[in-house]
Amino acid sequence: MRNLLLCLTVFILNATPFYAAAENRVLPQNPVQMQLSFSPLVKKVAPSVVNIYTKRTISTGYRHPFLDDPFFSEFFKWDLYGGRMRERVESALGSGVIMMESGLVVTNAHVIKGADEITVVLADGREFEAELSLSDEASDLALLRMKGDLTDIPFVELAPSENLEVGDLVLAIGNPFGVGQTVTSGIVSAQGRSNLDINDYNFFIQTDAAINPGNSGGPLVDMNGKVVGINTAIYSRSGGSMGIGFAIPAEMVMSIIAAEQSGQSGDRGIQRPWLGVSMQDVTSDIAASLGLDRPSGALISSLHSASPLKEAGAKVGDLVTHVNGHQIRDAAEMKFRMATVPIAKPVRYAEMAIMRGEETLTLKVKAMAAPDVPPRHETALEGRHALDGAVIANVNPAVAFELDLSIEDGVVVFDVSRGSRAASLVRAGDLILQINGQDIETVGDVQKALADVDPRKGISLVLNRGGRTTQIYVR
Repeated sequence: MRNLLLCLTVFILNATPFYAAAENRVLPQNPVQMQLSFSPLVKKVAPSVVNIYTKRTISTGYRHPFLDDPFFSEFFKWDLYGGRMRERVESALGSGVIMMESGLVVTNAHVIKGADEITVVLADGREFEAELSLSDEASDLALLRMKGDLTDIPFVELAPSENLEVGDLVLAIGNPFGVGQTVTSGIVSAQGRSNLDINDYNFFIQTDAAINPGNSGGPLVDMNGKVVGINTAIYSRSGGSMGIGFAIPAEMVMSIIAAEQSGQSGDRGIQRPWLGVSMQDVTSDIAASLGLDRPSGALISSLHSASPLKEAGAKVGDLVTHVNGHQIRDAAEMKFRMATVPIAKPVRYAEMAIMRGEETLTLKVKAMAAPDVPPRHETALEGRHALDGAVIANVNPAVAFELDLSIEDGVVVFDVSRGSRAASLVRAGDLILQINGQDIETVGDVQKALADVDPRKGISLVLNRGGRTTQIYVR
């Protein structure tokens, strides 16, 4: 009996703070209190999480069933390529989070891609039209500006994701499957996931908080009620959550907001530092040859003649171990860390630690835009040939950076007009290697080769598309 009374006493003493905390509904102050409920945290953050509804007009081809009839076909000669284009309105749903009282909303670029109309709906039911302020497909992030009466607009703060540790509790808030605002909890499963192919900067926070379609663009929240990432993708065989979700780190979000506020954005996203360098991961064999106890860092395999890294004193074979105090695990992290350094005036510098043999050096590397030299000579092609409607350019570091090309010479299809003859053959990013057997090295070579084309005969094109060589013949 004595032991029973002792146990009851201990239980009551331990339970009392729990009951008091539940009644007061204050933000939990320690891990023990956190076991009670996330509701105070959700009340703090959820009002700033929004639903994003988009509409876009889609044009689709339509072939009339009488088109091949010998008599009725005469009535369809005006149709483009024998078919009429029909338009339909497509709706999409995503999530976002308000980051400023001025109505700045962060979401994923793929959520609003191609949208003609964007509507932001707050948790309290208020609706606002929004306009796209910046879309950066390289990072899959976009910024929206809400319009209208923005009185009492809730917002949350960002916090560096590097403060997270594997095992920390996090919340994911969004609108999965369009069912309404939903909160899920989990832990940080991993930091710096880079073996993915989700955006150009493969560097993600992995979490097991349930993330489903519709959560894209919603925040990943730490236990201080701050946004540490933007939920962007899941690994799934069924389309639903399997406990493997990925979020873009807050550091990248910070760089996007800073670029928008300083006017460093354009039609193709934001300007990021160009290093003019090729990097490779360190394998176990390379680590052994360098005297490392484990594979880590990014190895410099080539340097452009105008590279700011080369100017700072780096050499091929150097191993980058740290950027601005952050340890570099692989080439992907090197790319991510530099992508978060702003290009600004006065000139910003990134501090890099490198290993050269047994020597450790510290370099100050200029954060500069990719040089637009030699001149790109951007040219729109016109005429009675298969490339009518294509815009071509000489490849230089700036063009290669804008189109995410791995080479920095030759001629590339920079853009293609919709509905043009070229649109059915080439796409932006295609490298033109040959036209009718003539090697192509400059825009002038393309113009000369097309001038020699006989409209009554066919044209042969050799292209490099995504690293693969393709030959096309058009009559």
